[in-house]
Amino acid sequence: MIFGGRAARLTASQRKRELREVCAVSTAAPSYLKWSESAITFDRQDHPDRIPNPGSYPLIVDPIIAETRLTKALMDGGSGLNILYAETPALMGISKSWLRNDTTPFHGVVPGHRAHPLGQIDLPVCFGTPDNFRREVLTFNVVGFPGTYHAILGRPCYAKFMAVPNYTYLKIKMPGPKGIITVSPTSQHAYQCDVECVEQAEALAESLAILTSLGDCDQDVPDPKRHAGNFEPTEETKLVFLDPGTSEGRALRISSSLDPK
Repeated sequence: MIFGGRAARLTASQRKRELREVCAVSTAAPSYLKWSESAITFDRQDHPDRIPNPGSYPLIVDPIIAETRLTKALMDGGSGLNILYAETPALMGISKSWLRNDTTPFHGVVPGHRAHPLGQIDLPVCFGTPDNFRREVLTFNVVGFPGTYHAILGRPCYAKFMAVPNYTYLKIKMPGPKGIITVSPTSQHAYQCDVECVEQAEALAESLAILTSLGDCDQDVPDPKRHAGNFEPTEETKLVFLDPGTSEGRALRISSSLDPK
């Protein structure tokens, strides 16, 4: 889960007011949200011809964000924030000067560590077809670290669009001005994105393990992208201990073709 942002900057009095609102007794005349009159259901008409490994792959969508079609946006119901990765705004032609100076930390990217965004930005997000589409403005936290996806659309996006996901069919539905809008990514694309995520995570984990073994040594950080095709090292390596005559302590990995000296 990714959480924080707005919740992290609430004062004690603001938290008390929010708690009172959450615990308030229902009113006699409820106030309904816009689009709540639309019923969203899934049935066999939504069933794909084939569902390989149900529930195994992420729900990837391709919304238009600020006039740019992003083909790798993750719909993540476990995230309390909408996130844009560092390279995405640059590819969209968005300057860092457009960001609001809000660096409220959030948690969940690395357990036990806080992440600070570069800033926030409000951008229009569009789903649907030219005949039936929805456009809403969402707030994004722009982060400075790399990611496999272009963006993560979290619970604020689900709530804004009144969207309902189906992780078995890999579809998401939302009410539109001319009926229900259905967004249907392909299993092949979801699989490719999932593989890229695993490869990047494995490469970063290996980099951290090597840095830990190096201790205080000032060595170059391995390139996380070197596992672009598989999980195997690009060449044979061997472990060389930095303290002569010992077989423990600080060490580093070098090519097996190099002289240990």
